[in-house]
Amino acid sequence: MNVLLTSAGRRNYLVSYFQEALKEFGGKVFAINSEENSSALWVADEFVQSPLIYDPQYPEFLLEYCLRKKVELVISLFDIELPVLSSLKPLFDSHGIRLLVGDEWLTRMANDKWETQSFLVKNDFLTVPCFLTLEDFFKAHQSEKVDFPVFVKPRWGMGSLSIYKAEDASELEFFYKLVKKEITRSALKYESKEDLENCVIIQSVMPGQEYGLDIINDLKGDYCTTIVKKKLAMRSGETDCAKVVSNKILEKLGECLGRLTGHPGNLDIDVFLDGLNAYVLELNPRFGGGYPFSHEAGVNLPKAIVGWLNNEELDLEQLLSPRMGTLSIKGIKMISRHSEATN
Repeated sequence: MNVLLTSAGRRNYLVSYFQEALKEFGGKVFAINSEENSSALWVADEFVQSPLIYDPQYPEFLLEYCLRKKVELVISLFDIELPVLSSLKPLFDSHGIRLLVGDEWLTRMANDKWETQSFLVKNDFLTVPCFLTLEDFFKAHQSEKVDFPVFVKPRWGMGSLSIYKAEDASELEFFYKLVKKEITRSALKYESKEDLENCVIIQSVMPGQEYGLDIINDLKGDYCTTIVKKKLAMRSGETDCAKVVSNKILEKLGECLGRLTGHPGNLDIDVFLDGLNAYVLELNPRFGGGYPFSHEAGVNLPKAIVGWLNNEELDLEQLLSPRMGTLSIKGIKMISRHSEATN
C-alpha cells in the first residue's frame, strides 16, 4: 500500500516512520507541500509541490495525485488542512482512499481556540481562561477573576505565529492590535475571515507543569491508550525536550477525550497540571510535534495504522506501550538533494 503525507513541511521523521512501517508491504511514502524546499519532501520516496490548500483546485489536485500514485492512505500534518480533508472524505472513500482525519465538527472546533474552550467547558473539562475582547478581559480582571501576565494570540493559528506575552494593560492593548494587524497580513487571514472582528484571543498564563498527550484511537475511533510526556523545553511553539511518564490523572483525561471525540489515529493535546487539577490548553486531531517523543519511547502508531488498514491482527500492547522514563531531545540533521547546478 502507498501512503501520502500532505502539508508535510519539516516532519521528515514521520516520513521515515511510515517508510519503516511499510517495509513488509512494499509500499511507498509520498509527500506533498506547497513549499518545495521542505525537509519532509526530500526524504520521501516521491514528492511534488502542491497548490495552497486554499486554492479551489486543491481537492482536484489531491484526488488526481492519489489515483495516479495508487495512494490508499492520506494523512495531513497541518491543522488548517484538516477541515478541508474532512469535507472530502465521502469523495475519497468512493475511490477507495482513506483520509485519516476526524469528523468535520471536530476539525473545525479544534482549529478555533475559542470554540475549543467552549467545547471543553460544555463537557466539564477544566481549561485555560480565554477572552475574545479587551472589554471582557478587563471586566474579569477588575473582578479579580484573572490577572496578568496573559498571552495574546490568533484565534485561528498554529505554532508560535503572532503570539505575544503581555505583562500589563498597556502591553495587552498594544499586542491585541498588533496581532490583529499581523493576521490580516499572513496566511491566517483565510481562517480569520470567518469573524475578523473577533480573530484575536487573550489567554491566561497557567501555573503548573505543562504536558503533551498522544491520545490514540483505532481507525474506527475506539479508544486505545494515552501517552503522557512531560515537557522540559520548548522552541518556536513545539516541544524540544520531553520525558515519557506515567500519570493516572492525565491518562484518565486522555481516555475521556478519546472516547468523547471518537477521532481516528492520534489526538495531540497540551495540558497544564497544577497539583490534582489538569487544565486543557488546546486539541490537535493529528500527529503533533510531540509524537516523536512517544515513538522514541517504543510506541509505533504508524505501524499500527498500516496494520489496521490491512486488517492485521495486532499486538497493541507491544505497539502502543512506551518505555516509561524515556528522555528525548530534538536535534538538527542536514538533508540535501543532488541535481545539476542551476542559476
